Amino acid sequence: MPSKSILEQKQQIVSDLTEKIQNSISGVVVNYQGITVEDDTKMRKALREAGVSYQVVKNSLTGRACDNCGYGDIKQYLSGMTAIAVSSNDAVAPAKILKEYADKVESFKLLAGYVDGKVLDTAGVEKLATIPNKETLITQFLVCVRSPLVNLVYVLDQASKAGESAPAAEAAPEA
Repeated sequence: MPSKSILEQKQQIVSDLTEKIQNSISGVVVNYQGITVEDDTKMRKALREAGVSYQVVKNSLTGRACDNCGYGDIKQYLSGMTAIAVSSNDAVAPAKILKEYADKVESFKLLAGYVDGKVLDTAGVEKLATIPNKETLITQFLVCVRSPLVNLVYVLDQASKAGESAPAAEAAPEA
């Protein structure tokens, strides 16, 4: 039986991870086996810059934290060398960054994730990774909204210019 201090440490880890997951909008679980130290360092830097928390936690502790948050279905993916990345501000950042490394390193695998209260399998995480980030989506939306307005203003401007340059029709004398 583990000592009281070890048990308290594990409970604190589960508590902290539970809080991170509850306060996040998305997360991804990966099997990080086979990634080099150099690639791991670059990946962690990219995740940090995107505001994503990435940590290696024992599978049993990650499973308990997921259970506490209602993501118990993720436990079936927790085997081997796993890590979890969670984001509290960008739903696609963990999936997008980790997919980039999964594409580079054959043994590095996306396992599962969650977003909007739903657990995603590997295919779901890969789909999530293809969605543009929030800023890009806002830009695309504004371009879509702006384009018809610009076209309308152009047409109205051309119509008003055409009306100004047309000579006034002279009235024909009646015979």
